[in-house]
Order: sequence, then C-alpha cells, then structure tokens
Amino acid sequence: MPGTAITTAFIPVRNPQAAAEWYSRTLGLTIAEANTFSAVLSGGGTASVTLMGPDSGIRAQPGLAWATCNFLVDDLEETRTRLAENGVAVGAIAGAPDVCLFFTAKDPDGNTLLLTDR
Repeated sequence: MPGTAITTAFIPVRNPQAAAEWYSRTLGLTIAEANTFSAVLSGGGTASVTLMGPDSGIRAQPGLAWATCNFLVDDLEETRTRLAENGVAVGAIAGAPDVCLFFTAKDPDGNTLLLTDR
C-alpha cells in the first residue's frame, strides 16, 4: 500500500508511567507522554513505542515471550554489558555478523525485548 508507514509498536505493561521511566533510563528513549493509560516513547526516528497499561482496555498481559519490535543500539556489546551490570536479564549475543546481531533482554514487566546492531 503506497504511503504506508510504521508508526508505533505496542508493549503491555502494568504501570505505563513507571515503565516509561525504566525505558527512558535504561534505553535512553525520550518520553513524549505518560499517564495511567499509556506512555509513548521515541528514540529519534519516526517510529515510537507505546507502553499500554490496564487502564487502556487492552487485553494483552505483560510478560510477552517474544519482542513486538526491536531496539537498534549503537554498540550492542556495550549495551548488553551495561544492562547486565544493572540487573537486567539479558541473553547472549546471537545472529550473523553479515546479517544482524542481536540479544534479548527482559523489562521489569517480564516482556522480552530485542536489541539489534542494525
């Protein structure tokens, strides 16, 4: 469909305001807005991530087993090390250097996040 753009990915959380603070502090995302319903964060591109709380009426429960989107980071190894040192559960770096390297991490709500090098 011409003119179609990806604008946001959704992640279910228990408390959007608290989760937004964690994503901002941990991944360096900018909080555009946050309330009891949801929080919208951006990372400098055109897409955003929306953290959806129970007050939003969504039926998805926190604790997603796999990521709904990926977070591109400048230095994958440094980011993985920093997250692990701050108590975030992280997986090993996997993938193929000529295609994409990635690792998974868990947010405080148990959602699996995907962090990539491209």
